[in-house]
Amino acid sequence: MPPLHAGPLLVLLAATLAAAVSASDTVPFYPSAEEAAAAHCEGTLYPELCLSTLADIPDLHKKSLPDVICSTVNRTKDAVAATSNNCSHYMNNKQLTARDRLAIADCMELLDTTMDELQASTADLESPAVNKRVTMDHVMTVLSAAMTNQDTCLEGFDYKDGAKARDYMKPSIHHVSHMVSNSLAMAKKLPGATSGSGTNTNTAQRQPFMGYGEMANGFPQWVRPGDRRLLQAPASGITADAVVAKDGSGGYTTVSAAVAAAPSNSNKRYVIYIKAGAYMENVEVVKSKKNLMFIGDGIGKTVIKASRNVVDGSTTFRSATVAVVGNNFLARDLTIENSAGPSKHQAVALRVGADLSAFYRCSFVGYQDTLYVHSLRQFFRECDIYGTIDFIFGNSAVVFQSCNLYARRPNPNQSNIYTAQGREDPNQNTGISIQKCKVAAASDLVGVQSSFKTYLGRPWKQYSRTVFMQSELDSVVNPAGWLEWSGNFALDTLYYGEYLNTGPGASTSSRVKWKGYRVITSASEASTFTVGNFIDGDVWLAGTSVPFSVGL
Repeated sequence: MPPLHAGPLLVLLAATLAAAVSASDTVPFYPSAEEAAAAHCEGTLYPELCLSTLADIPDLHKKSLPDVICSTVNRTKDAVAATSNNCSHYMNNKQLTARDRLAIADCMELLDTTMDELQASTADLESPAVNKRVTMDHVMTVLSAAMTNQDTCLEGFDYKDGAKARDYMKPSIHHVSHMVSNSLAMAKKLPGATSGSGTNTNTAQRQPFMGYGEMANGFPQWVRPGDRRLLQAPASGITADAVVAKDGSGGYTTVSAAVAAAPSNSNKRYVIYIKAGAYMENVEVVKSKKNLMFIGDGIGKTVIKASRNVVDGSTTFRSATVAVVGNNFLARDLTIENSAGPSKHQAVALRVGADLSAFYRCSFVGYQDTLYVHSLRQFFRECDIYGTIDFIFGNSAVVFQSCNLYARRPNPNQSNIYTAQGREDPNQNTGISIQKCKVAAASDLVGVQSSFKTYLGRPWKQYSRTVFMQSELDSVVNPAGWLEWSGNFALDTLYYGEYLNTGPGASTSSRVKWKGYRVITSASEASTFTVGNFIDGDVWLAGTSVPFSVGL
């Protein structure tokens, strides 16, 4: 969506003040509150809303930019609270269908998560470390996620007869989303802030992924040393806090029961060992269940399986076999499957909206929408992902390393699409990076792959951003590489890149000619999509024992 224009006054004031404001000044000099508002709102996508939001902040021209953003976020919290309250009242409408109520319930959960993310951003902005890169990365991450939640809410009404409820919800949800967008645009101006794009929305001039940290021993450094050991040690050498076993030999017979019994809001790692077996259940790791880890007996041995799907009445968001929202989640050596089948449309195996989550030696099996990398920062290493349509999708900042992406046999007249990235705003620091992976056909597609077209991705949202680099692309990949979503939608504003891929499907000579597509030739540009530069790997993966590569 192109930026709105607040008129010549805003442009003139911003230009006049530019020379007077030093990037190093804590509180720049502004002669008046109006001129301060003009400067702060410069570059936002919704400047009229920005100006009206700042209009009643006392002594605006005497406040630092972090204080101004805090004030804006606090007003956004008020809007979130009002919207959530409105949802609660709307639930009493007797004309709502069961499907409407499911979608509204999703919105209420997402608004609750949004409130937490906004509170996290103000805590960072009020911190003495506000100008440090790691703090600002977190601010940009949680504000990006808060916007994503609003999009997800409205997507829940994309069903027959859902228009009435959607139209009722849309104004207040859009208002929240636009307010968060303005805060995100202002936050980019802070020292230490990383950028989702430059101020110029021309794709060729945008910076792709900026500063997200370093790697250590094969994992982003945000994986803590103790967690890294847990991810790499033999299962027999790990002392679990809880054991799940189908035969009753553990403390629990279902994964859900073990999760429910885990401590809430704990800062200590809590390990749940899930013995070999097929666990037919839907599992939710709610936001209060932080620092959980699932350990299985291996891919195909420990299997969590269910079949919720959109055709049978679920929302995409709620269809996940396993849904993870509790931060700092880890999993290794297991399979998560949605067995709904190719005719049931959206049917998620795993949904992740947990910050600093990592998955090692896992498999995710489904058809359409297998892996929902919903929001925040995620890492997948040596995992297998199976699906058909848009089977890796969402709006997190996520890196896949040394994984296998397998396209399955779809229904007749369907195409396979590996990715559908959902970046809605040019300032979000999100995208999908696929590095040193194998991109191929699953065994059920190999013999008939000439009958189905298979693409690397398509743009789900306006600023969709995906990169395949240093990966092996099999012959299943269509020579065009990428597929339109609908006509010319997003073809100029997306960022799709390929860098040093190999294999029979890697030739770029017949690739699409879209403005937003590029063959990356610069190592410095490609390096912005690595674990070290994209998901704060130096801060958190170092402690998880999941191996990772820091750069190219």
